[in-house]
Amino acid sequence: MSYVDGFVVPVPKHKLDEYRKLATLARDVWKEYGALDYREWIADDVPFGELTSFPRSVQLKDDEIVIFSWIVYRSREHRDEVNAKVMADPRMKSPPETYPFDAKRMIYGGFAPFVE
Repeated sequence: MSYVDGFVVPVPKHKLDEYRKLATLARDVWKEYGALDYREWIADDVPFGELTSFPRSVQLKDDEIVIFSWIVYRSREHRDEVNAKVMADPRMKSPPETYPFDAKRMIYGGFAPFVE
């Protein structure tokens, strides 16, 4: 069994380099503390839907792009252990107002296996 944390984030296009630096640091820290995999993907074929869509879900603005990411763990317990270490790490202590994206519009959550 495994467990996944998933994220959908609106990132201003002019801050993509800054976001990549943050994502690279996050990947390194999460993997250092035991995450099995860490991936970040940039929207390539993500239409703006009539009722729902990735862009609508984060209230995407014209100058932004959607990033979709996930982190894989052995189990929810493993995720809780890893995340506690990550959140205590000084490298991850910057305040949300300094992030290169609007954290208030980020969607995230933990997911248990359904079909593997």
